[in-house]
Amino acid sequence: MNNTQFFIYLFLMAGITYLIRVLPFALITEKIESKRIKSFLYYIPYAVLAAMTIPAVLYATKSMISAALGLLVAVALALKDKSLTFVAVASCLVVFLAELIV
Repeated sequence: MNNTQFFIYLFLMAGITYLIRVLPFALITEKIESKRIKSFLYYIPYAVLAAMTIPAVLYATKSMISAALGLLVAVALALKDKSLTFVAVASCLVVFLAELIV
């Protein structure tokens, strides 16, 4: 790939990314009143974060079993309202011990 082709692709990608972010602001002028749409928009960041994080978690260790155990412990502790530090340390310990056993 030469420099000209690279910069064409770069500017095209930047333009499309910019349009995707700007169009909702330009097209939606009034306040959103629908509870369904508000609820949908509220959960989008959590869904995107989960979609990006969970596959990375499952493939971060040598064994998918240890990764799944760490993920299950992290989810269980988070649902019990434990602190972020406690959840991270506990899930890391579970993965470490599972890796020693497996």
